[in-house]
Amino acid sequence: MKYALAVEYDGRAFSGWQIQPSEPTVQAALEEALARMAGHPVRAHAAGRTDAGVHAARQIVHFETAVQRPLTAWVRGVNSFLPAGVAVLWAQVVPDAFHARFCATARHYRYLLLQHPVRPALLAGRVGWVHQELDLERLRGAAALLQGTHDFTSFRAAECQAPSPVKTLHRLDVHAHGTLLTFDFSADAFLHHMVRNLMGSLLFVAKGNRPPEWMGELLHARDRSAAAPTFMPDGLYLAGVSYPSEFGLASEPEPRHGLI
Repeated sequence: MKYALAVEYDGRAFSGWQIQPSEPTVQAALEEALARMAGHPVRAHAAGRTDAGVHAARQIVHFETAVQRPLTAWVRGVNSFLPAGVAVLWAQVVPDAFHARFCATARHYRYLLLQHPVRPALLAGRVGWVHQELDLERLRGAAALLQGTHDFTSFRAAECQAPSPVKTLHRLDVHAHGTLLTFDFSADAFLHHMVRNLMGSLLFVAKGNRPPEWMGELLHARDRSAAAPTFMPDGLYLAGVSYPSEFGLASEPEPRHGLI
């Protein structure tokens, strides 16, 4: 039988999602907990491979087992074996055709950014931070140029293994909540470090270092070295994943914690 899980995690304690030798990862922690519940080794497949320090509010995972357990066992039971920074939110039986990664039609990321003269303490590791005030009009102008289907080579990490740099950015919205800004990115798929690289260049514009039109120039350049440095992972969250309706999974992010 095949199950889908929604999982949230604090990325600070992990070296990303994917299993790595001698490094703590979310996949390793989840597979160990699932194996203890199932009584046999379990492989967990995720919708996206988040990087070290990146969080998830609604990562979607699937796994297969012949063991019969109530859905509550795959939630509360598995959670009893997980470290504090990871939790299963819900479990659902899905058709054999379902694959958490390959069936996804869109991924949704949210970046939380604090603009304040003093660095955060209580929110350290959970938000990005800039000490100067940002120009929201310039920021939104730059963001508008990124939406649509483009070659995002200028925002692609050197180690990215995606077969094509062409992606469709359906949404890039910026909202202010006092000193906290939210950036909502939705795309068919994302390149390695794409959101963090976009954030770095967007903030160059918002600080007045470049005009909004620079974003269009970067897309045309198709050169990673032409863009700004990769921004910090602290405020980045995988907010949700969309799937075709026949799988019966909610298609939009469902924040549990206010802004995430």
